[in-house]
Amino acid sequence: MPDSEEPSWPSSDEDTGPAKLPDLEYDGQSTAQLRVPPPAANGSGGGPTDNFTVPKITPEQEPKSWFAPKVAPPPQEEQPWARQAPPRPVDQPKPEQRPEQQARRPEPPRPEQQRLEPQRPEAPWPEQQRPEQQQRRPEPPQQRPDQQRPEQPRPDQPRREQARPDQSWPDQQLPPQRIDPQRLDHQRPEPQRPEPTQMRPPQRPDQPQPQPQQAHQQQQPPPERRELPRQQEQVPPAPHMAAPMRIEPSGEARPAEATTESPVTKADDEPKPKRKKRGLLIGAFVLLLVVALGVASALPQVSNRFKLPWAPNAPKGDEPVPVAVTRSLHGPDENGAAPTAEGVANALKAAAGSGTLGKLTGSVIDPANGTVLWDKGSSEPLTPASTTKVLTSAAALLAIDHGFQLSTKVVQGAQPGTAVVVAGGDVTLNAFGAGKDNFYPGSAHLDDLVAQVKKANPDIKKVQLDLTSFAGNATAPGWAAADAPSTFMAQVAPVMIDGGRTAPLDDHSMRVSNPSGVFAQKFAEKLGASAAGTATAPADAKVLGEVKSAPLTELTNAALVHSDNLLAEVLARQVAIATKGEASFAGGAKATLDVLKQNGFDLTGVELSDGSGLSTLNKIPAKVLSQVLAVAAGPDGKDPRTAKLRPLLAGLPVAGGSGTLEKRYDDSNSSDGKGWIRAKTGTLSGVNTLAGVVLDTDGRVLVFTLMSSTAGNSDTDSVRAALDVVAAKLRGCGCK
Repeated sequence: MPDSEEPSWPSSDEDTGPAKLPDLEYDGQSTAQLRVPPPAANGSGGGPTDNFTVPKITPEQEPKSWFAPKVAPPPQEEQPWARQAPPRPVDQPKPEQRPEQQARRPEPPRPEQQRLEPQRPEAPWPEQQRPEQQQRRPEPPQQRPDQQRPEQPRPDQPRREQARPDQSWPDQQLPPQRIDPQRLDHQRPEPQRPEPTQMRPPQRPDQPQPQPQQAHQQQQPPPERRELPRQQEQVPPAPHMAAPMRIEPSGEARPAEATTESPVTKADDEPKPKRKKRGLLIGAFVLLLVVALGVASALPQVSNRFKLPWAPNAPKGDEPVPVAVTRSLHGPDENGAAPTAEGVANALKAAAGSGTLGKLTGSVIDPANGTVLWDKGSSEPLTPASTTKVLTSAAALLAIDHGFQLSTKVVQGAQPGTAVVVAGGDVTLNAFGAGKDNFYPGSAHLDDLVAQVKKANPDIKKVQLDLTSFAGNATAPGWAAADAPSTFMAQVAPVMIDGGRTAPLDDHSMRVSNPSGVFAQKFAEKLGASAAGTATAPADAKVLGEVKSAPLTELTNAALVHSDNLLAEVLARQVAIATKGEASFAGGAKATLDVLKQNGFDLTGVELSDGSGLSTLNKIPAKVLSQVLAVAAGPDGKDPRTAKLRPLLAGLPVAGGSGTLEKRYDDSNSSDGKGWIRAKTGTLSGVNTLAGVVLDTDGRVLVFTLMSSTAGNSDTDSVRAALDVVAAKLRGCGCK
């Protein structure tokens, strides 16, 4: 065995002389002490130990090698103590055992591994040194005088230290040595290692010297150690540890006179709290995970996100089959049953005869063929109120390109450091930052114009306005003094921010009194300049920046849907500019009538003072409004005017859905027309009008105009409701 290896059997370095065991029999011989160097720091070296005794050995009694190759171990006879352990002496102390050693079950010793040595009951392991940390040195077994013979080192024994010259081996016999049962489980066959040179103990002078042949045999390397297959042995359970036995040099095993045993619990049967605890933790974690997933999947947000079967918005049936959608607009079905004049008259007789409506005029036309289906005083001119915007918008769509945009341009002024804003009529400029719309979607941003000017000329110190694109007064004839500024109208000017509203997103907010001046002040502040009044821009002046409004079609839509009076006046002036007229109230009105006449409309009885309908001086017969709408709703390709006027229909408010009709048609008498009627409203004191289109139950489009004059009746809501009932009758009549 190499020097670094420790023996795999327990050993003790305590003195076992007669002084400690007086009750044992000895042959009268004494022992000499062998001093061993102090233990090393790692516990592997020797140290002060008790006395060793070496038996007297003769060459004839030399035992043969323990590991004989390919020779089965001799059978051992069953000892009485194997069946029942002797009782433990009361006066002997119990060997100190450590918890990690008590859990180990000793295995029966194997002859090919070690020799068992008798256990000394009275010599427990010292507290200062553990058995595995002490240097284990074999002690010669006790021998009888008739069995003394020299002992040859065995391959499984550690080599002995070289005795010092001043020491000799006495022939004192050793008492039985203790076997620590707790270390038996460490005794395993070790892998084959080269055997170190055997150390022979010094010979006594009276001891015969070994023969040369024997010496030669002692120097021969031990036979090769072979790893014998480990057999699974059935160890019968016992309440106590097996008693130690004393091995005689001849190989005979005898029970020791006294043993100390302690019960050992099977390691296999002992519970494993760590593994059990780990299993419980894993099980608890899995359970919590399952519960958490279950709770999460029950949440509506989670179940909807992952489309779980129990999700609140899970489909209750099969998904619908996709239907092809055509984005192009098309007219109504021309093959549907055509309404008759008699059918329409019967449908409207009761509703149109309501006394709430006062004086009612109107007409119904089938736009598919231009047939008049119902007429009631439609040639009599009445105050149209805001239905005037139908004629203004129609003239703009007929006279101006649909993609036209209102311009606001800034040019270099006549003096250095001066900029002049050339106002082109855009009253929808947006004071919000980029990405946010005001009341007019798609409007130009004031910040954009400021950035362009700063880039072109960062030294602008003064800002002036060129307002020459509009002419005339800021208010029209026939307006009341309170109409401008008001919640529905501002003084007309060619440039302003947010339509002159004090609250950019509130259509019913109060308008400012000087909208163009407010614009100049805000623009100058953003440039870091000051407002310097009005001026005319120099001819061919350098352009410092320019922004443009939404296209014409979107402007007409906004004017019709929200009944925007200011925007309607701007459109009338653009018609005048397009026809080389004066951009004023009178010029806009004249240009509107001229354009409609040029496009073939009979305008007999029509009188206009403005383009919005605020003026009480405006007069329009019902049949004129119906004729314009009938062309806009006519079949494609039959009338060249239809293509230009078709956007007019898109700007009409939807009954119960948008604009000025959003909060109407909720009454049970008029609810049939909700969503099926699109019409422009008009309201002044004592005047209520409604002009638009309706799709009847047969799929035919009908155009209608209703104008009510109720002088002295201030109950506007009741008149509006009565007009809605008349229009709703057209929806459900069928009119055959």
